[in-house]
Amino acid sequence: MLYIQELNEGMKISGIYLVKSRTSATTKNGKNYDNVILMDKTGTVDGKIWDPDSPGIDDFNALDYVDIIGDVSRYNGSLQVSLKRVRVAKEGEYKPSDYLPTSDKNIDEMFGALLNFINKVKNPYLHQLLNQYFVDDPEFIRRFKSASAAKTIHHAFVGGLLQHTLYVTNMCYFFTKYYPILNSDLLLTAAICHDIGKTVEISSFPQNDYTDDGQLLGHIMIGAEMIHDTARTIPGFPAKLESDLKHCILAHHGEYEYGSPKKPALAEALALNLADNADARLETMTELFKSNAQKPMDEWFGYNRVFESNIRRTGDLDELK
Repeated sequence: MLYIQELNEGMKISGIYLVKSRTSATTKNGKNYDNVILMDKTGTVDGKIWDPDSPGIDDFNALDYVDIIGDVSRYNGSLQVSLKRVRVAKEGEYKPSDYLPTSDKNIDEMFGALLNFINKVKNPYLHQLLNQYFVDDPEFIRRFKSASAAKTIHHAFVGGLLQHTLYVTNMCYFFTKYYPILNSDLLLTAAICHDIGKTVEISSFPQNDYTDDGQLLGHIMIGAEMIHDTARTIPGFPAKLESDLKHCILAHHGEYEYGSPKKPALAEALALNLADNADARLETMTELFKSNAQKPMDEWFGYNRVFESNIRRTGDLDELK
């Protein structure tokens, strides 16, 4: 079996993959076909069953492990697999750990590093708020440690939310050492909490899809509500401090067109936006490098819609293979 990141145009492939979703559709000519998204720990690929009633296509559903034979082509710049044969795989024919994308960093070590940042927060109200989530709530901790930070684009893997949060918090801590205008306690708390709404917005793997609240509210709104609800349980929590913290959450995407309800009005909100954007974009570039690590060194990656530019690698990517 080839991992999805190893697929190239023109290949004929066979192997077991996890079905992330399966939906029926109709061509312009009225012919029925199925859209299938296949996944493994390296990513996802779009699949098509052009003849769903073919004898070679067994009945299967989303979240089944399926043994497939197919042809890899390219459509609108993305790889696509035309599925010729599909059967449901039996237990023992696959290892579930091969099919869930997971951070290459140690999850427990990352969470320990995040707790060290929490211990740097001296404000008693903010410290208690952080403890209620990251120390005293086992169910939240479980979800947070296993959640992804996105459905696609960046950190879309188990542990992705934790990794992204830790890196953003690290950058914000760096900022506080060089810019004394920043309130360290407020910025660190905002960094640690800025994406807690994603524990509600996005379902757990292997679905890793938007929940109803994710569709209707989004993680920014959900996160601000979570901060408000928890602050109300802490006696004497200052209203101004709550507003400042919620503003950082609401403004961390920076611009209205990026889904931010507010633009940064506090130095801490600006610093958080810069750190959040930096980590998201650098991780996107990192994942682009990894997905092209098998290609010859003299190849450009081609046009990337996220960066709106043709991207070329620098350096040796052997460590990413």
